[in-house]
Amino acid sequence: MVKHAVEANFDGLVGPTHNYAGLSWGNVASKSNVNAVANPREAALQGLEKMKRLADRGYVQGILPPHERPHIPTLRALGFEGNERQILEAVAKADPAILAAVSSASCMWTANAATVSPSADTADHRVHFTPANLSAKFHRSIEHQVTGRSLKAIFGDESYFAHHPALPSVSHFGDEGAANHTRLCSRYGEPGVELFVYGQVAFNESAPAPGKYPARQTLEASRAIARLHGLTDHRAVFAQQNPAAIDAGVFHNDVIAVGNGNCLFYHEQAFLDEARVLADIQERLTGAKLEAVRVSSAQVPIEDAVASYLFNSQLLNTADGMLLAVPGECREVASVSRYLDELVKADTPITAVEVFDVKQSMRNGGGPACLRLRVVLNDDELHAINRGVILTDALYERLTSWVEAHYRDQLSQQDLADPMLLEEVRKALDELTGILGLGSIYDFQL
Repeated sequence: MVKHAVEANFDGLVGPTHNYAGLSWGNVASKSNVNAVANPREAALQGLEKMKRLADRGYVQGILPPHERPHIPTLRALGFEGNERQILEAVAKADPAILAAVSSASCMWTANAATVSPSADTADHRVHFTPANLSAKFHRSIEHQVTGRSLKAIFGDESYFAHHPALPSVSHFGDEGAANHTRLCSRYGEPGVELFVYGQVAFNESAPAPGKYPARQTLEASRAIARLHGLTDHRAVFAQQNPAAIDAGVFHNDVIAVGNGNCLFYHEQAFLDEARVLADIQERLTGAKLEAVRVSSAQVPIEDAVASYLFNSQLLNTADGMLLAVPGECREVASVSRYLDELVKADTPITAVEVFDVKQSMRNGGGPACLRLRVVLNDDELHAINRGVILTDALYERLTSWVEAHYRDQLSQQDLADPMLLEEVRKALDELTGILGLGSIYDFQL
């Protein structure tokens, strides 16, 4: 029986150590703003404002908490000794790059938090979660344990939700989560098609692969997650990302394609075998015709797509079609702005465009789609989650006050060694877990 379901967005709340360390090779925006002074307070408030605007329009909007940073347990595991002040002083002197890595607020981009398969697709009819190992980048590879705790604290009822550990943290099973996964369907509550996009085949060195930048998602990882989630061959499509696109700065598929319902909005350079990908999706898409909205290089050069993050937008159902929620940078790139004006007049499912200011996130290489993890939930599942993380007017006001009380308005690389920053972070997060009703999820709380 088909159940009514909604697609909830769980956005990452930007953490107090939001900074520009340029840690992500292959992410053009991240590298372009290295060592700039960040504003964590503004970043968190921008993220909350985006969530509030969508919640006010009737979308189910949830929150995933930031992680404890700097992460002292990781530094201890790397051989730094003494009390916390001594450890921070030692790592700042010996290797500032390591300090920057363990201080990153990158968990704000929850599109990388996990891969989620709705109950309508899975063999046991539960919602399945697998935290991403993010093994391609050290600063992100330390996230999956706390991400898993957070997800279990929110989706705790085992009769509705199944949680898997992250895949082995080696390059052969590199997994970047939902940034390389999207779901297409007729209706959210009906069985859909899960599109897994990978950058390389790890166990086949002769297979196509990028030459300049690394491919972060492997076919082997994508297939493993499909198996763990109980997806049949008819529920999954595996597509290789165009290596040339990766080398142009498209480090995740969500920088060049986004899907919702039966609509796939993508650049012509997104997939290595575009025709086969579309045919495989259509073959598995029951009850609906695939609406492929293809953007050519003549309309938007791939360099402009990367600079604007046109495809790193949220595609959302409305009463009159679909809304494309884009970052403000899309109106600053001429070809993209012109294309968006043409798009809403064309005969496609996308009937409206709305601009969101997430500039602090964009400077580090993450647009609106990076900031959210999509979770399809039927009415029973929605009722079973921890409701303390669902954004309401009251929670928005409380979190805004929380950010203003605990976040700095300036943060540079030199500030990361300040032991007071660690104290500030822990005090803030301890209060936050109480606000959201998450219990003890951080190392310092355990």
